[in-house]
Amino acid sequence: MIICLLLLSVVALTAAVPAPRALTRATWPERDPVVGLWVWQCLVATVLLCCLTALVLGTAAVFHTVRDRVFAPAPPAVTAAYDLSAAPMWAAALTVLLACGAAWTTAMLARELVEVRRSRGQARAHLRERAPELPAGLPAARGPMLVLEDEYPDAWWMPGHPPQLVVTTGALQRLTDHQLDAVLTHERGHARAHHDWLLHLSTALATGFPHVPLFAHFCDQTHRLVELAADDTASRRCGHLTTALALIELNQHRGVLSCDSSRRLLGERVDRLLEPPPRLLRRHRALTTTVAALVPLLPLLITFAPGLTALS
Repeated sequence: MIICLLLLSVVALTAAVPAPRALTRATWPERDPVVGLWVWQCLVATVLLCCLTALVLGTAAVFHTVRDRVFAPAPPAVTAAYDLSAAPMWAAALTVLLACGAAWTTAMLARELVEVRRSRGQARAHLRERAPELPAGLPAARGPMLVLEDEYPDAWWMPGHPPQLVVTTGALQRLTDHQLDAVLTHERGHARAHHDWLLHLSTALATGFPHVPLFAHFCDQTHRLVELAADDTASRRCGHLTTALALIELNQHRGVLSCDSSRRLLGERVDRLLEPPPRLLRRHRALTTTVAALVPLLPLLITFAPGLTALS
């Protein structure tokens, strides 16, 4: 059970306040939000892998049938290296706690998926009611973009099968052709990167474990960084100034430059587009991406180290 304690120590160090807060306060993710999102995902994956491997080892220590199945292909020396037969009394309580955490995580993810399907179904039904009627003889499919009669300027991407881009006539009247192209590119950037599923994952973890700093910061930073990443996609094609003006035109009535916390991100996005920070150097991006990708291997290394040592 020493391996389980080592894995949970990694969880404590990764999910505790200092690590996520340090990453939240760092300025480099703003310069390259795609890399920032990757680092957050790797940290979360590390915590989940640590808990999963600790659960497997704990269950194998408590239940002999599980141990026989898990270590069936391994030589006796490998099984002996983990010393699971002498599991202390607290191992059962720890295993039950980890099993409850795994069940709760699964329940939160399932709940989020059900809620996503329900909300998307309602949104598509609402769109069908608001969408203009097509002339007789035309196919029922409305294509990848749908224009709604509405003075309220708005544009959004509707994920699903098939995905659909929705734009109101108010947005078409406010935006120039180049600004409209920037808005559409922004929304397509969300779709290509599947940001919706990343948002659902972060929301489910933050909702299920509200007192875990890593998950709370992961949710907040994901909502922020996906918008910055989509802004970068639009600005690379249409220009920073055009994208900033399009953002202002679409959100002026919402108070884009307001200091209210719910709208502060809009102001930060406009400032970032008007004064774009320099991107990370290619070698820095490669180094950060590689190091972050290696972090989830740590729980696997801790888990398999006794077995590999016994075989050598």
